[in-house]
Amino acid sequence: MTQVQLIPVAADDDETRLDRWFRRRFPNVTNGRLQKLCRTGQVRVDGKRADGATRLAPGQIVRVPPLGGLEERSKKEIRPISDHDAEELRNRVLFKDDWVIVIDKPFGLAVQGGTGTTRHLDGMLNALAYDGDRPKLVHRLDRDTSGVLLLARTTLAARRLGEIFRGKAARKYYWGVTVGVPDEKRGRIDGALLKREGARGERVELDEDEGKPAVSLFSVVDHAANKVAWVALWPLTGRTHQLRAHMAAIGKPILGDGKYGGAGAHISSDEIGQGLHLHARRLIVPHPSGKGVIDVTAPLP
Repeated sequence: MTQVQLIPVAADDDETRLDRWFRRRFPNVTNGRLQKLCRTGQVRVDGKRADGATRLAPGQIVRVPPLGGLEERSKKEIRPISDHDAEELRNRVLFKDDWVIVIDKPFGLAVQGGTGTTRHLDGMLNALAYDGDRPKLVHRLDRDTSGVLLLARTTLAARRLGEIFRGKAARKYYWGVTVGVPDEKRGRIDGALLKREGARGERVELDEDEGKPAVSLFSVVDHAANKVAWVALWPLTGRTHQLRAHMAAIGKPILGDGKYGGAGAHISSDEIGQGLHLHARRLIVPHPSGKGVIDVTAPLP
């Protein structure tokens, strides 16, 4: 890369440290090199100097200087997108205009790379560069969550969408299966969540003293005896793993979510898949152009 990059911060990167955000995208840049880039003002957040411990917020713009070829070597470590994957990704486009692309992300596909993850959506986005411009991530879904994922086609669209996700204008609707049936047909879960980073990756936990406010609504659509329930979920805030942590907190974890539900999140059955049963069903956001709304629904996988 020989030019400066201006990269928008996605909604799900809220409160992520700059150094961790940087390592996700440029794993070959050492921590010492990053510290020097910050110290000399070459890496900036919204035009201001920042250090590795700076916490990011959605909609902010991170300035990344030319990295002397390190990002190109990183790309070589990611296997190139196959013709089959490129065609499958293009077939998953649900909506496209000059500002955005909306896709139906499949189960099992990570949005971004990480340790041991060489196949991910971020490495495939060139397949969606219809006019030569690679689309930009503006929010994330967990690897095993399927459904609606929004991409920005321009830096302006990314900045405006980041601001939208940071506020309360975006409406997200999920479908999920829980182990056990919630006691109430409809309910509200109000539990502050604190993000922690450990050896096994990101995890959130309920913490009313230090956590950030998080509110989720749920409605039971149907159930099979008292074993499992089909629930509709509406996160009123956008914290990492919010729905997963909240449903586990009321003792009705999302089916397949061992991270938050432990062994109780699994059911032994040849007829039920063992993956996470959570689907981003519908997304409604104001259009970044300022005219109208984007309202997209993803079919069940």
